[in-house]
Amino acid sequence: MALPTVKLEQGIHVMHLFYKVDRVAWDELTTDDSIETRAKLQKLCDANNNTCEPFLRSYATVSGKADIAFWLMSAELGDLAQMHRDLEACFPPGTIDCVYSYLSVTELTEYQPTYEDSKARLIGEGLDPESEEFKTKFEEAKKHVDSYRKFRINPEMQDWEVMSFYPMNKRREGNDNWYMLEFDARKKLMSGHARVGRKYAGRISQMITGSTGLDDWEWGVTLMAHQVDAVKEIVYEMRFDEVSARYGEFGPFYISLRAKPDDLWEHLKL
Repeated sequence: MALPTVKLEQGIHVMHLFYKVDRVAWDELTTDDSIETRAKLQKLCDANNNTCEPFLRSYATVSGKADIAFWLMSAELGDLAQMHRDLEACFPPGTIDCVYSYLSVTELTEYQPTYEDSKARLIGEGLDPESEEFKTKFEEAKKHVDSYRKFRINPEMQDWEVMSFYPMNKRREGNDNWYMLEFDARKKLMSGHARVGRKYAGRISQMITGSTGLDDWEWGVTLMAHQVDAVKEIVYEMRFDEVSARYGEFGPFYISLRAKPDDLWEHLKL
């Protein structure tokens, strides 16, 4: 029986998978087994080689937490589940062990700028709403809002060298309960948080996905970069922002390097 068709009203499904290679089991394989495994994985990656979805990218994780990482995206939940199983079926039984997985979805944030926010900002800058300058800048601002909404729902992610992934929550303890704040206060705090992130344009490409009710944390954060110092700097600077300093809780961090199957096999000596 086929899995039921399940789609979001808006957005796509995202999965991050981290595996360790069982060296004992792998050493029992023949050279032909290894070559066949790599070929199967390459074929699956090629079939899902898109900037948005269906999407499958492979990585070499740096540290002892995992050896291999995969990043998957699909508009349909059953297709994502099938891609996950097809991925594991590329490997002979017992040769890899999943050490961490995370399921989330792309979503619009309730704090994102609106047309009205843009209009208020331009008026606050002293522009006359009836002036041509105002109309021109307002149209530019609306395009920016539309572009941001599109990216949040159907992100086309940069294929850069470094991927950092970590889950996070908003704190719900005592006086530091994010969900007890009024909406306007939360939006103002998130606006300042976003300004910090925009400073890293060109160095960091960021995707934030929602996972409330889907996994153990509330959001998954994927940072793409060319160098790890950009990752370290943005996370460090964010720690001083009130959203993180007072209300943020963070899970494990995974740093991985982009590696296609041939590169994975060479790196791991498979």
